Amino acid sequence: MHVFKHLAGVYAAAVTPLTQTDQFAPQDLPPLLAFLAQRGCHGALILGTTGEGPSFSIAERLAIYQAAILVRQEVPDFRLLAGTGTPSLEDTIHLTRAAFELGFDGVVVLPPYFYRKATLEGLYNWYAALIQRAVPAGGALLGYHIPSVSGVALPLELLARLQDAFPENFAGLKDSSSDPEHARQLGERFGDELLVFSGNDALLSHALDEHASGCITALANLASPDLRQVWDAHLAGISRQTAQARLIYQRKVLDHYPPAPPLIKALLARQHGFPEWSVRAPLLALALELAAQAALEMENFPLEMSGG
Repeated sequence: MHVFKHLAGVYAAAVTPLTQTDQFAPQDLPPLLAFLAQRGCHGALILGTTGEGPSFSIAERLAIYQAAILVRQEVPDFRLLAGTGTPSLEDTIHLTRAAFELGFDGVVVLPPYFYRKATLEGLYNWYAALIQRAVPAGGALLGYHIPSVSGVALPLELLARLQDAFPENFAGLKDSSSDPEHARQLGERFGDELLVFSGNDALLSHALDEHASGCITALANLASPDLRQVWDAHLAGISRQTAQARLIYQRKVLDHYPPAPPLIKALLARQHGFPEWSVRAPLLALALELAAQAALEMENFPLEMSGG
């Protein structure tokens, strides 16, 4: 059994609260994370893709990590993962060290995404240096596989090599490939020996059947009760068909309004009373009529899709 199995579960790729002048709103982040905990999330990823991580400076990221950790005052066992990946190894080392010093449970690290033709050997050297210089004993590092966005894939051979070299620190992968076959290959190759978190809500049941350890998703900001139902049902060995069908439907709605952060922020305000948070350029806020349309679509789950 993998040394980091205790980190398995349902995580939200949390949005980052911003004022209407696009500045971080630190007072709003702990309440958002507490809300996610109340709705079934085991934890959250801070400054992932949904959190607009690459849009913030190093200093801003550090301030956001510091605000996030305050959720522990209300929810002591809420798990926190930090998105720390940048194209710069030195910046990534700095952010990773800071996250662990603050008490984060782990980091989720994009590959250096400027040089898209980097070799497997080059990627290994980059991650190895990061682990050796920034990850403490017992600290968990997960790679972030989202090639459609980063342009840099994390091959199975790279994961295996990192696992062999750093078994006490290399925890696994956030798989945002949205590829059922990739989920199968990960399960076949690693079984329960690596943590694999699905990044696509629609594939959660499939991924769990292929030895995945849970999920880290954008939709968890809105649909964590269904995600948690699927997770709990999987552990109990019972059907989760209706909850999974709702997730498939809602994920289709989400994917119809890319990119995700503006939609999720608009729906958090409409459906749950959070402030109308802005997004950082180059993203644009969702038009009011589109937000209303998306909210209606999210709520109109066709009964015939439930499957009983």
